[in-house]
Amino acid sequence: MGARRQRAWLAFGATSLVWAVAYLLTPRHTLVNDVLDDAGGFAAAAAVLGGVHLHRPARRAPWYLFAAAEACLGAGDVLWTVYEDVLHDDPFPSLADVLYLAAYPIFTAAIFLLVRGRNRGRDLGGLLDAAIVSAGLGLLSWTFLMRPIAADETLTLTGQLVSLAYPLADVVLIAMLARLLTSPGARTASFRLLTGGLLAMLAADAAFAALTTFASYEGGVADAVWIVSYGACGAAALHPTMRAVTDAVAVDPTRFTFRRFALLGVTTLIAPALLAVEGLTDPTAIDWRGITAGSLVLYLLILARVWTLVRQVQGQSVQLAAMAHSDALTGTANRRTWDLALPIAMSAAARSGAPLAVAMLDLDRFKDFNDRYGHLAGDLLLKESTAAWKGLLRPEDLLARYGGEEFCVLMAASATAEAVTVLERLKAATPRRQTFSAGLAMWDGAESPEQLLNRADGALYTAKRAGRDLVVVAPAQTAATGPPSTG
Repeated sequence: MGARRQRAWLAFGATSLVWAVAYLLTPRHTLVNDVLDDAGGFAAAAAVLGGVHLHRPARRAPWYLFAAAEACLGAGDVLWTVYEDVLHDDPFPSLADVLYLAAYPIFTAAIFLLVRGRNRGRDLGGLLDAAIVSAGLGLLSWTFLMRPIAADETLTLTGQLVSLAYPLADVVLIAMLARLLTSPGARTASFRLLTGGLLAMLAADAAFAALTTFASYEGGVADAVWIVSYGACGAAALHPTMRAVTDAVAVDPTRFTFRRFALLGVTTLIAPALLAVEGLTDPTAIDWRGITAGSLVLYLLILARVWTLVRQVQGQSVQLAAMAHSDALTGTANRRTWDLALPIAMSAAARSGAPLAVAMLDLDRFKDFNDRYGHLAGDLLLKESTAAWKGLLRPEDLLARYGGEEFCVLMAASATAEAVTVLERLKAATPRRQTFSAGLAMWDGAESPEQLLNRADGALYTAKRAGRDLVVVAPAQTAATGPPSTG
């Protein structure tokens, strides 16, 4: 039974291909031909409902809407066959047009729910990309389909509105499909079958609209393509991967592939290409209004897309700068930032004559803590400690991770007693009943950053040897060179 379910999509898809070929081979307006032509929408709707029942996706509403839209198309086909082959009438507009046109907003709603369910986050770039593609294809539709319909004086006003509604509905559906294709989410076999089926339907719509506008349509290849589109949509729902189609994923707005770039580039060339074609074929009949409006929309959307990319690059630059100057674990300044900040602070202190204090802190027995509670607990202790310390320091003070469990504190305009008081407060705020030892050195106005830090490190080593959990002030005018401190 499980294997049959796995192969149901393949059987339905293959059957639809045979179905389309059989439709082309049977004589038009016969019972068999009419059944083959009219049953595709209902078969697709049944397949979608069957796929939902078999695979039980977490979000079913889009699939139910797809089934409803396919059923509307099937009902429109049946009604048109009744008009044409039973009543021998060719009304336009008719109730069949109502059913056909009703399918498009339902398809649009289904894709909208699909896109909204697949995106976990804001994807302005994807929305603009879809709008650019839609605007370009909308300009093509206006030039070659809508404008001739609007200029057709043989149609009544109602006939013109209904005729225009078809290409307009296709443009809206293209916009939603472009949004779906540019959105993040699983690109499963079911997703490819679904989008392929919708694209096939749109291609058949375009062929039908072109034939009915510039010639006549008596059935044929376009109907066969519609049958194939029914089969692809039904197979998409029957495929086991259909559950993943509606799954939400995190949005990655920084991803911009060459394929997407090429698509947007080709789209922006539509307007000048149309202008060139009309200029070469009939310079006196150039649709300057339509092409101008379409070009303005395209270029404004392109500018908006470029702006979003610039903002993304700027945001990434800020993030990279922060990462380059911050410690990845604790979020404090890293050693590189410390090495840059200390000479600047010393220069400012030399100009102002204000005191400058530098302290080195080392968590006591940190190795024992790691051995007892594990490295994850040790990392958490470092993060909690730095968070507590930063809350007690002034905005102009600098806390930096120097290495391992060792930290440096730079306190500008702080005298010795004030700096010791600050360090004692930091010691009291250290979480998990842990302690640290500290060495404090006051800059003498002449020594180098290395010498100043070396004196603070020597005082720290003295605090460690004296029993830990102490703050030791380095003697003035000395260059301590004791061994490095240990936990």
